Amino acid sequence: MLDNVIGWIKKGTEAGVALIALAVVVQVIFGTTAAFLPGDVVGNITSIVTALGGANLVGLVAVGLLYAIFTRR
Repeated sequence: MLDNVIGWIKKGTEAGVALIALAVVVQVIFGTTAAFLPGDVVGNITSIVTALGGANLVGLVAVGLLYAIFTRR
């Protein structure tokens, strides 16, 4: 049963990342005035990265992302 829950969490996370990527692409194509996007997605991501950079966590996050990309099955 726990394996099922973990599987659902993984699938939900993958869907969320895919939606964020789609929102970034749509905002790059249509700009911030895209009627079907709530807010500034790229601006929000930029502010998060800036906040992490102020806390010296960008390097740690980047290493974690590279590790996740290269060890993905």
